[in-house]
Amino acid sequence: MKKRNSYDPLAEARALEQERLERERQEMIMAQNDISVVSLDGNIENTYIGQGMKEPEPEVLYTKEARKVVRSLNNLETRRVMLVNTVVGTGSVGRLVQGLYETLSANGYECMVAYGRDTHPEGMNAYRIGQDLDVYIHGGLSRLTDRHGFYSKRATVQFINVIEEFKPDIIHLHNVHGYYLNIRVLFEYLKTTDIRIIWTLHDCWTFTGHCSHFEYIGCTKWINGCYSCEQLAEYPKSVGKDNSTRNWNDKRELFTGFENLTLVTPSQWLKARVEQSFMGEYHTVVVPTGINTDIFHPVTEERRDDNLVFRLRNSLNLRNKNVLLGVANPWRTRKGLMQFVNLSKLINERCVIVLVGLNDDQLSSLPDSIIGIGHTDSPEELAALYSMADIYVNLTLEDTFPTTNIEAIACGTPVITYRSGGSAETIDDTCGISVERNSVQGVVAAIDTILAQKGIAYTKEDCLRRAALFDREVRFEEYIREVYEGM
Repeated sequence: MKKRNSYDPLAEARALEQERLERERQEMIMAQNDISVVSLDGNIENTYIGQGMKEPEPEVLYTKEARKVVRSLNNLETRRVMLVNTVVGTGSVGRLVQGLYETLSANGYECMVAYGRDTHPEGMNAYRIGQDLDVYIHGGLSRLTDRHGFYSKRATVQFINVIEEFKPDIIHLHNVHGYYLNIRVLFEYLKTTDIRIIWTLHDCWTFTGHCSHFEYIGCTKWINGCYSCEQLAEYPKSVGKDNSTRNWNDKRELFTGFENLTLVTPSQWLKARVEQSFMGEYHTVVVPTGINTDIFHPVTEERRDDNLVFRLRNSLNLRNKNVLLGVANPWRTRKGLMQFVNLSKLINERCVIVLVGLNDDQLSSLPDSIIGIGHTDSPEELAALYSMADIYVNLTLEDTFPTTNIEAIACGTPVITYRSGGSAETIDDTCGISVERNSVQGVVAAIDTILAQKGIAYTKEDCLRRAALFDREVRFEEYIREVYEGM
């Protein structure tokens, strides 16, 4: 978390606004000579002012920063927020959107979430953009033309009508890719409005001509203009032509030039890439992803059939073994699957690797030295798996900010990870070790270090202390403080 400066323009703005409102109240009292008629209305300013009476003080000049904050507060009298993402309630980003919706609602905001696929949790004010057929058509045409994000025109026009009806003060975008939005229609419309835009980037798709990640192949074309894309077979997959140059130019035209747009990234790594791209003109705030520590917490093993850790150790024959756990969905080479195969050849017989999230083909092709488990949708099962493990090992070769690392330390399990993307930002030297990418020997050395100091260093308490920084309530409040009300 970034250090705060001693000067806080938001605090100054609130203080000055309090002084102004108190002067107005005093004038009203003097005019009516009856304090009983003074009451507070429901404006946002009243959430920031005290109700004590004091003598009016001389006018104080606003600083530039303070005036900016006051304008922001005054423009949010209704405080309506529309959240936009591919899904809501499922997946790491979908759960983040749901959590933000709930936290904002609890803090007095009126919210709506717009999404493109699947369904939404009950009781949520939500709108689905398009239907399954729209997604299939968009995906199919994208594969033929490499123009992901430039279909679903009708669905996007209908969505704009919903925006006009809801009249949000803020639109908070998350993933706009996923075969459900036409970015030209949406962003050309947004440029005609004075709606404030917050855009949380969860990958690199926004400023590339095709891919969502490029670290694995070491590509830097995205900095000055994409061409001859080497990742057409990766999401969003294209089997037809290469339109990376056209896509890059169109995105630069559509995504730049906003005066009311704030970017958010979950890691310093992604922020640095944004600043190198054509999106570097915008102010970018880093707010790490949070997790639900009510779900992800240490699960103590007890000799009972209904205890998940006890059942897992017995069913997988893990007694007297040091468990090295890996979790991904889906598993791919760039997520480190082959890295684990190589690691299994170097660890001693007291250690066993357990991988979670494998498909049927991967399960059937695993070496005998690795125990494979299929995909699980149960957070409770994941918490038990993290708690059962002695070390969580993340050998991803590219990642923005993997929440699995945070989930593991929240369950009291230390982490070993490659220094890829923002993965190493999730831990410190009290709860894990980061290793250079592709250094399997370095991973073996890190495993030996942690196991040799078991109970002395990298303890459960150390892990939980670090995980507390990523409690989702802490992070959601930071979103409100630093992003919604701090700009």
